[in-house]
Amino acid sequence: MTEDPKSRLLPKLLVVEDDAGLARQLRWAYDAYEVVVAGDRAAAIEAIRTHEPAVVTLDLGLPPDPDGTSEGFATLAEILALKPDTKVIVASGHEARESARDAIARGAWDFYAKPVDIDTLGLIVARAFHVHALEAENARLAGLAGGDTVLGTIVTGAPEMLKVARTVERVAQTDVSLLVLGASGTGKELVARGLHDASRRSRGPFVAINCAAIPETLLESELFGHEKGAFTGAVRTVEGKIEQAQGGTLFLDEIGDVPLPLQVKLLRFLQERVIERIGGRRAIPVDVRIVCATHRDMPQMVADGGFREDLWYRLAEMVVRLPTLAERPGDAVLLARHFLRRHAPAINAQVRGLAPDAADAIAGWGWPGNVRELENRIKRAIIMAEGRVLTAADLDLPGASGDPLPINLRAVREAADRRAIGDALARADGNISATARLLGISRPTLYDLIKAYRLSE
Repeated sequence: MTEDPKSRLLPKLLVVEDDAGLARQLRWAYDAYEVVVAGDRAAAIEAIRTHEPAVVTLDLGLPPDPDGTSEGFATLAEILALKPDTKVIVASGHEARESARDAIARGAWDFYAKPVDIDTLGLIVARAFHVHALEAENARLAGLAGGDTVLGTIVTGAPEMLKVARTVERVAQTDVSLLVLGASGTGKELVARGLHDASRRSRGPFVAINCAAIPETLLESELFGHEKGAFTGAVRTVEGKIEQAQGGTLFLDEIGDVPLPLQVKLLRFLQERVIERIGGRRAIPVDVRIVCATHRDMPQMVADGGFREDLWYRLAEMVVRLPTLAERPGDAVLLARHFLRRHAPAINAQVRGLAPDAADAIAGWGWPGNVRELENRIKRAIIMAEGRVLTAADLDLPGASGDPLPINLRAVREAADRRAIGDALARADGNISATARLLGISRPTLYDLIKAYRLSE
């Protein structure tokens, strides 16, 4: 039989099914794809190697275990080991609910219970091809852009963080002081390191100190150093962090926690670029670049007298505000996969990816602890995972709502309208006039929307 040249242009779908009649039915149902049929595990693996299909429909009841699932799960494992990006849609009539849960945990992309509805399964297959194509294009674009990291180590694809990176790269070419504002866990030290690595001081040291982690009585000695005999226990001369950063960058994390008396000495150093160790009388010139960070509201601290205004202006020659993880659309899942690749080989090497419910749960979580919370949760999940992929249960996060993905932009807008109208109705205690005022629309328009979206129920 001669191969149709047109078939080479069609997406390839592998149907793994031991029922010859059903296999023929599926072959003729998918005229938009080049369909390859395999009746057992060996034929399926040969087809994977030969055709490299993007999508596979897999019957779990394969010979020599047609009444069970062991052979089907073994085939699933081999397919994903050979071609991890394959979208495998598992079908089974054996204990469907338990099989579905087990298949997804082992890396299947979706599940459909027998008896097979051709039209419904066709929609699942079409969506699998669409997602596979999107992922392939994203990978291609990421490769063209040099990967998904900025400033050397910051993993992001969010416009908000890309804007921060562009600002920091420009500031790096100067010697001005930089103040990084952001909540705990947003990556302030990574930004400081990125600035150092992109600057002409990159060959010098990068010295970091957390001002909030050191008692006030010791902080001055940590920053400025001390001479031998300067106080009880000072048995030798010690250089401070400022001296250690000579020719490089000094990162002062949580600068808002520096006590007022020490702020005076820090201001003098910034103005004159010399220091005196505790117990010393010699002025020591130091050439360092200062980068500070804090999660505090510094302008309010200045207004309340908790931070010197003149020091604030010295430190805040350039200010960068880091968005929270919740304000970086798409980055939570991107970072989760990054942390999984980093930690899984050392903690639990069998874990290879995220289940769909885990990705949905990660995207929907607020992440009050930001990137630090996400990394810790991923590490715990890798330890606790029993399958090859992390699930929402492994992450101890609420699962996805189960609602299907929006089919188009209209569906997205409808969902947003429903949420906004529902919230406004709740705030207005059901009063239509007050709700319309909150939403900035007329009462007739609100009535039409309530009717269209069946919100009156």
